Amino acid sequence: MDMVSATFRFYEELNDFLPPERRRRAFTCACARAATTKHMIEALGVPHTEVELVLVNGESVGFDRLIEDGDRVAVYPKFEALDISSLLRVRERPLRVTRFVADVHLGGLAHLLRMAGFDTLYETGFDDARIAALGADEGRIVLTRDRELLKRRTITHGCYVRALKPALQLRELFERLDLAGSARPFTLCLHCNVPLREVDKAAVLDRLPPRVRVLYQHFLTCDDCQRVFWEGSHWRSMRALLDPLLAERGDG
Repeated sequence: MDMVSATFRFYEELNDFLPPERRRRAFTCACARAATTKHMIEALGVPHTEVELVLVNGESVGFDRLIEDGDRVAVYPKFEALDISSLLRVRERPLRVTRFVADVHLGGLAHLLRMAGFDTLYETGFDDARIAALGADEGRIVLTRDRELLKRRTITHGCYVRALKPALQLRELFERLDLAGSARPFTLCLHCNVPLREVDKAAVLDRLPPRVRVLYQHFLTCDDCQRVFWEGSHWRSMRALLDPLLAERGDG
């Protein structure tokens, strides 16, 4: 096979996907002459969905750029503090609405995202093909801890979740994807992922525990599962989890 040689350097958290000897340093490797930047980035272990900017010899390029002999390739994750929108070449367009599909191992995170008001699909029966299709067809960000899933060509927007516990996973996404400004807490059913609506107390009185009938006056309901929600101890626990994440937008 006809080969070329190129030098790669990955930055910040992208190094987590590399073997120790290749982290935070430039290294040279052989590439097939027909290899694209996407092919080589993923062959080296980094899902393309984690990449925001690729520079080849100092020029911003797309994932379809062919690797040439002697190329120097710098690969960057999402920039947290700098606006580099004018440089971006790796995706055709941003998503207009932030919504998700989570893999079968992220059920706890899916419920917390719904709590924060983000449309999040999750079912234990979803296989990788179904998740990839939902991401592509409905413009959803794929959430997973499976890097091989994120390497699928049809997935344009995805996020490799590093944290192991749901509360920490939620914090990770709020920080990485800057979610505070678009959160709408307690507007979706945690179980059905459909909008909640306000309901008169009299209409749900027969579904309320005796103590709740006395203590609470304001209620929300889900038209799919018929559950009723009020601002009780569970709500206060969820509020305590969300408030620090929402502090940046100042609406607590």
